[in-house]
Amino acid sequence: MHFYGTIGPACASAGTLRRLVDAGMTGLRMNLSHGALAEHADWLAMIQAVGIPDLLIDLQGPELRLGTLPIPIPIKTGDDILLGQDGLPVPQVVVSSAKPGDQISIDDSAILLEVKKASSSVLLCRVLRGGTLHSRKSLAILGVYPDTPVLTQEDLMNLDLAGQFGVTHILQPFVRGQEDIRALRQALDQRGLGRIQIMAKIENRQGLDHLEEIISAADQLCIARGDLGNSMPLWELPGVQKDIARRCVAAGRDFCLVTQLLWSMEHRPVPTRAEVCDIYNGVLDGASSLMLTGETAAGQYPVRAMEYLVKTAHEAEKGL
Repeated sequence: MHFYGTIGPACASAGTLRRLVDAGMTGLRMNLSHGALAEHADWLAMIQAVGIPDLLIDLQGPELRLGTLPIPIPIKTGDDILLGQDGLPVPQVVVSSAKPGDQISIDDSAILLEVKKASSSVLLCRVLRGGTLHSRKSLAILGVYPDTPVLTQEDLMNLDLAGQFGVTHILQPFVRGQEDIRALRQALDQRGLGRIQIMAKIENRQGLDHLEEIISAADQLCIARGDLGNSMPLWELPGVQKDIARRCVAAGRDFCLVTQLLWSMEHRPVPTRAEVCDIYNGVLDGASSLMLTGETAAGQYPVRAMEYLVKTAHEAEKGL
């Protein structure tokens, strides 16, 4: 199996990265929604010096995100806030696509808004579920799929540097069908990077509706449960995850499982019983790789989290 962590402030030192490798980590994910490859030359040099085999970059693609905030902003349930002009920075396509009554999730639905009024430049929203807003967190209009490009200009600039920095896998977000994968593969071929593996992230209903063609076109799939869980009632997510897993196994296609595998370990030294059972079941369902995100990027116990991930997965492999 492959075990991936996500690089961030919590693990961005040579010593911590070596301890993660010693714990069983085989590759690192870099989320390019928080900064381009060129901005992280120090991290990339460190990754190469430690000798981590796999480097995965997670493109921006059609993913929507909150803009940059000067400081984290707390908002309370019942408050009214503005998105767009003179309000919180969001992509213009969000303002032009959302209508009164639509719900907007932020940070994998940790924060939930409802649109009260909409104009061409601003949305007035009521806070249904409050919390603290942080820069560059994921954003989605539930049930609405704005027309966004497969690859952004920033994505293309990152692909220009992918070979130089030893990228081995690309996580393609919000894949909607085989045409999205073909567009990325063409961009890779144009740069002489046909060896790089494409991991198609299944994150919305469009991806589910075109799952068979995505399985055929991608090198691997990634069951990305954060935004995927936003696209349906949360109690439906386990069944959908297992269905994707079954169809990947039947087609002989590798898949990665990600999002909140050990979420509690961002702040606790020991995972919940439910979390280790989740990992165990994911391996039994056929996952070829498992990925930690905030647990290693921003958590208080990055190495311990990787240890629990690897040991639980190896225990599950005994049952195969």
